[in-house]
Amino acid sequence: MKKLLPLILAAAATGAAAQSAIDAPTSGWRSAPPRQQDFVQEVHYPAASVNVNGRSASALIRGHIDGAAKPRADGARQPARLVVDGVAMPLSVDESGGFARPWSFGSGSHGVEVRSPGGGAGRRTQFYEAQAGRVPTRLRVVLSWDSDNTDLDLHVVSPDGEHVFYGSRVAGNGGALDVDVTTGFGPEIFATPSPVRGAYHVFVNYYGAGEQRDVITTAQVAIVEDEGTPREKQQVFRVPMRKPGELTLVRSFLVP
Repeated sequence: MKKLLPLILAAAATGAAAQSAIDAPTSGWRSAPPRQQDFVQEVHYPAASVNVNGRSASALIRGHIDGAAKPRADGARQPARLVVDGVAMPLSVDESGGFARPWSFGSGSHGVEVRSPGGGAGRRTQFYEAQAGRVPTRLRVVLSWDSDNTDLDLHVVSPDGEHVFYGSRVAGNGGALDVDVTTGFGPEIFATPSPVRGAYHVFVNYYGAGEQRDVITTAQVAIVEDEGTPREKQQVFRVPMRKPGELTLVRSFLVP
């Protein structure tokens, strides 16, 4: 038994090193402020990271992953994994293992999970947003991609001709883009509580890759309709983006 004890302690230490924690949102019942002015985030160019300064805890996914993977020899980061209400995407982790990502939750039940880089240990939280004034998102489009130091842009054209992208992030019909991510992985999110009826067109533009001109990255677009209701529908599409300047129509769909 004495010989086994050091091995047991070492195994426990190894497991602890890979543990993750979600500081926000916390599990349970909560009632966030009713006014949702926390979706569109400030972007300061040249952007180094997504800006979360001044964000309330109710508008953030925040935590840390102990023992997160260090950058590879080429300097590129290996992302962790974030799953929000069933939609999975890469999650950028800093050198200390910390992560922070703005997210605007509507009323109702939500689940958030983070997984360590390489598919290691994970952590999950489930909470219920009891504030009825938090308007649910009836249409959400989430763009993420699998390479560091690359800039992909989400473009959404609605049936009334409104075009939402990094240069025009808020539309007159209520749709908006939360942030312009320029340094890899995303996500960039288009959302609206009251989508215009008709045909939507979702494009992805490979804006740039810094000095890595030949980086091929895979874009993932998740389209979520009637989020948080019995009618919820999720579709996920993945397309290879081969070179900067490429513009791809990922999906056209109808909102009845």
